[in-house]
Amino acid sequence: MNYASLCISLAAAGLASASPTTYTIDPNHTHPMFEADHLGGVSIWRGIFKKTSGTIVLDPAAGTGTLDVAVEMASVDFGNNELNDIAVNSSAPPIFEAQKYPLARYQGTLRDFVNGSPTAATGMLTLHGVTKPMTLAINSFKCVDDKPSPKQQVCGADAFCMLNRADFGITVGQRYGFKMEVTLRIQVEAIRAE
Repeated sequence: MNYASLCISLAAAGLASASPTTYTIDPNHTHPMFEADHLGGVSIWRGIFKKTSGTIVLDPAAGTGTLDVAVEMASVDFGNNELNDIAVNSSAPPIFEAQKYPLARYQGTLRDFVNGSPTAATGMLTLHGVTKPMTLAINSFKCVDDKPSPKQQVCGADAFCMLNRADFGITVGQRYGFKMEVTLRIQVEAIRAE
């Protein structure tokens, strides 16, 4: 067997022996952020969700992976307690209606791997009781073998997308000229499950 054949055989064996690894989302380092118009361009309002959970399954060698992420809508934080309460509880006009729709959920497939890292995810977002397809651009992705304490493997990513909130039945402000486009910027870290 020549050198090239040996390398190909070893690479194939490595791919065959690779297996998917499950990571649990770290709620202390995962805070989806959104940006939404206020008063038809007067300003951009920003908020984060403080409670996120879920799992990511990753096989870099095979270039495959999945994610299943849930966000607690009542954990929204605009930096304004009164507005937080309105967004969570108001039914006239309806915004998040967290009692009725407590979770937003994204289930997707990691794809377009480059050097073992995904650059996109395609899947379905369920928000406010409506499920629609959504694609995320993954701007950065990295796994490290340890962190200061305790030693463990952690993967993290920065993802981005835009959606039309009216598609999910959240139309507050629309008749007053508010823009319905919302920018999502999602920071996520996940810890390898033992």
